[in-house]
Amino acid sequence: MACDRMLIAYDGSEHAKRAIQYAGRFLAAERAILLTAWEPMVRQAARISGLAGVMQPDWVPDEEIEDIAYTDARKINAEGVHLAKLAGIDAEPRTVECTTTIWNAIVDCADELDVDIIVAGTRGATGLRALLHSSVAEAVLKHGHRPVFLVPPEH
Repeated sequence: MACDRMLIAYDGSEHAKRAIQYAGRFLAAERAILLTAWEPMVRQAARISGLAGVMQPDWVPDEEIEDIAYTDARKINAEGVHLAKLAGIDAEPRTVECTTTIWNAIVDCADELDVDIIVAGTRGATGLRALLHSSVAEAVLKHGHRPVFLVPPEH
C-alpha cells in the first residue's frame, strides 16, 4: 500500500521495533516520519510523586543542562530511524514533547503533518492488566481519526 505520508510512533520497545519491520514489509510512503514522544523529567517526577502520594519537592531544572529525557528521546529516535532504513523505509527523525499524554502527542503530530496512516506496535495486554494500564496504541486508534496500522506482539 502506497501513501503520501506515514507516521511511525517509536518508543524503543520491542513492540515498536516489530511495527517498523512490518511497516517495511507492507507499507510504502513518499514521506515517512519516525516520531518519538517524550516527557520532561520535571513532569515525570511530579506525576510519579503524585501517584505515590508523596509531596513533590521544589525542583527547578537547570536551563543550561539538556533534559535527560530529551537526550534519551533523541537516542531512541535515532535508533528507530536506523531500524527503519534497515526495513527499507527512508524515515526522517522527529521528537515531540508530550504535554498531556503520549497518545495525544502522536495524534497531534499526525494531524499537524496530515499523515495518511499511523504505524504503532501494541503490547497485547489482556484481562486485568489491560484494564489497569491503558494502551497508547488503543487511544491512538480511538482518537486518531485516520487509518492506524497496529502490529501486535509476537506470540
